[in-house]
Parts: sequence; C-alpha cells; structure tokens
Amino acid sequence: MEQQLAAHERGRALSQSAETTEYQLVEIWGDTVDTRHLAWSVVLGIAISYGAFAIANRVLAAYVPDAAMARAYAMLVGLAGCLIAGVVCAKLFKPKREVVEEAHGAAGREEVLKQLANEAGGLGRVADLPPSVVAEMKELGLYELFAEYEERDEQRDEQREGAR
Repeated sequence: MEQQLAAHERGRALSQSAETTEYQLVEIWGDTVDTRHLAWSVVLGIAISYGAFAIANRVLAAYVPDAAMARAYAMLVGLAGCLIAGVVCAKLFKPKREVVEEAHGAAGREEVLKQLANEAGGLGRVADLPPSVVAEMKELGLYELFAEYEERDEQRDEQREGAR
C-alpha cells in the first residue's frame, strides 16, 4: 500500500522525460491515457461492437422467427463485441503510467493520508473494516499507519471541540 501511496503522490506530476513527452497525455477517470490511443480505442470499440451487432442481427434474423427477439440477441452479441474490443485495445495500447517505487518518510506518508482524507468519502475508520482487510493491511504494515492517523485526527477534533 505504501507503494500505492507513493504512486498516488507522484501520479499527478508526470516525469518530463523523453519517453513521456512523445505522448499527448490526459487524465480521464483517474487514469493517464494517450489521446491518440484513446481515439483509436473509441474507433475500434465502435467498429468491433457495431460490426458484431450488425452481423449477428442479419444472421439471427434468418433463424429466429420473432424479429424483436433476433434484435435482442444481436444486442447481446454487440455487448460481447464491446468486451472483445476492450481486450483488443488493452493488448494494443499499453498503459502510459509511470509507477515509481521509493521510500517516503513520515512527513510524506502524512501528506498522502491528508490528501486521501480530503477526498470524497474520506478515509473512514479502521474499526469498520472487515477482518480480511485488516489482516491484509497488517501484513503490508499499513494498519498501524492508518490507525495512528485516525487517532491523531480524533485528538485534533477533540482539541477543536475543547477550544470552543
């Protein structure tokens, strides 16, 4: 998880190396994509899914007596075409993100926790986590980090209440 926290910190600012400057990168739904590959993915997605739908519609119209049922089945084939298009595009266009693994001190971890806490939904409480998640967090050495942050946050809230 610490690696993910470090990647989250660095994910906002991409390196200006020669490797990344040849791409026109944008952030969409929290992921970094090349605009040319995105455009090709859209074109391929439309072509594959509509192609699957159109072919299935013609074939099924010949074998299924009810035209509405044939069209419904053809739409299912079109949806399968969308999945196939997703797989094809994932194979053709590799991710552009740059994952950097490095150790961060306590200040760096604290800053990431503050950023996560300020996002929609916040961090939540470690007491509310299912046992399997708690076990995984402990295995990764993250449980104590989140529990200590939660405790400090509660103490800050109590100090604010006492100051009023």
